Amino acid sequence: MIAVAVRCDGNGDDGWTCSVVLREHGLDLSTHRVHVGPDDLARHAPGANDPTGLVKASFEFLLKREPPQSILRSFDLMEIGRYFPEYEAEILRRSRA
Repeated sequence: MIAVAVRCDGNGDDGWTCSVVLREHGLDLSTHRVHVGPDDLARHAPGANDPTGLVKASFEFLLKREPPQSILRSFDLMEIGRYFPEYEAEILRRSRA
């Protein structure tokens, strides 16, 4: 199973830049930089103070659909919906569960 490690830096004013490392059996498979805007966090993870959980859930979503090496190395979190139209509904469903 692939582990998703997320570290986010930033604030609610300008958004966050998150570093994501995907690991399996103690080996780093890939690394990624993801930007999350404050409006995106409020919409997709209501009540959250930082986007760590949202980013982790988003990578779990991606890993069900593609291998780690196929995930973009740097992107804005909301770009996922351009490639996977079901993303927003799935993430909103998870945040309410």
